[in-house]
Amino acid sequence: METYAIRTNQLTRNFETVCAVNHLDMEVPAGTIFGFLGPNGSGKTTTIRLLLGLLEPTQGTAEVLGFNIKTQPQEIRQRSGALLEFNGIYERLSAKDNLEFYGQVWRIPAGERRSRIKELLQHLDLWERRDELAGAWSKGMKQKLAIARALLHHPQLIFLDEPTAGLDPVAAAALRNDLATLADREGITVFLTTHNLAEAEKLCRLVGVIRHGRLLALGSPEQLRSQAGKPRLEIRGSGFTHAVLQELRARPEVSELIQRDGRLLIGLNQSTETYPLVNLMVRSGVKIDEVRKGQADLEETFLSLVDDASQTESPSILAMRGE
Repeated sequence: METYAIRTNQLTRNFETVCAVNHLDMEVPAGTIFGFLGPNGSGKTTTIRLLLGLLEPTQGTAEVLGFNIKTQPQEIRQRSGALLEFNGIYERLSAKDNLEFYGQVWRIPAGERRSRIKELLQHLDLWERRDELAGAWSKGMKQKLAIARALLHHPQLIFLDEPTAGLDPVAAAALRNDLATLADREGITVFLTTHNLAEAEKLCRLVGVIRHGRLLALGSPEQLRSQAGKPRLEIRGSGFTHAVLQELRARPEVSELIQRDGRLLIGLNQSTETYPLVNLMVRSGVKIDEVRKGQADLEETFLSLVDDASQTESPSILAMRGE
């Protein structure tokens, strides 16, 4: 029987005239890397604060690690780690002294504390620089240290709010790899908010999409792509003239055309044979190098969900569980 790290029931939080979290119902299985996606101001950070017991819900409730957010917030925080807006790093202390300080705050015994600090810093490739002042480090290294801080006391659940925001691509990729390895080794549940859709697709087994406080979709990346993303045809080549594009747009099976970086993306209204479209292009003089048929990626699916919700303002949940 599957156990859940997080279960919410009609969880709601109002701020004067704004409903930041609106009747949120979701379940996050234990041991999952869960991606919580949404535009700025969609309610992601407010949801984390509610789940940590830092905010009182206006309506509804939730259980985190089996504890009620209203009556047992201290138990939740004792068993959770968090990296929110403030990374918690004291820049005038060394990396090692930062973790020593937090280890004492958590009342971790001295021997265990030293062992845990070495273990985390070695895994994050920071051990050789443990005596350097954290303030002299790059943002990527500080974020690694902040994740070590959040994991120091062996939490069962860790909340990460945009952990790779502002990092260069190389640093972000390194941090993602470290996070995935750590999560697997430690057997923890990760609640991750991010604007990086490729990041979510690589890391997360389960994804939730939120807008204006409402849950639009919940499921695996594959489920969301298959249910929200229309099939598409990707053509790499040259010679996509205006006349060819006009002829393609007139086809009943074609919903949209996007020309980008030497590629033509053809959105299809339904799964259909694609050779008539390919033949049409070849007859019209298009030089085709590669043809691919598949679903929209997670970024396109996310944009489609948010756009549909903005037009209808009546979002629906596509899948309630990720298998």
